[in-house]
Amino acid sequence: MIECIEKNDVLPVCPHCGQALHTVWCRALSSFFGKRYVYFCPECRKVLGVSHRKGFWMG
Repeated sequence: MIECIEKNDVLPVCPHCGQALHTVWCRALSSFFGKRYVYFCPECRKVLGVSHRKGFWMG
């Protein structure tokens, strides 16, 4: 198993524009069954990822 180490002294970098990510923007994507979120860079607005779908019974 690979060890996971929390690092609070470094900032992640956007893979698209190369800027340090002090914050990550998100936007809710709602549908009839569940809710998802899209996460994107505040500098270039390119998508960093999308959350997995959660059904209405999962919160």
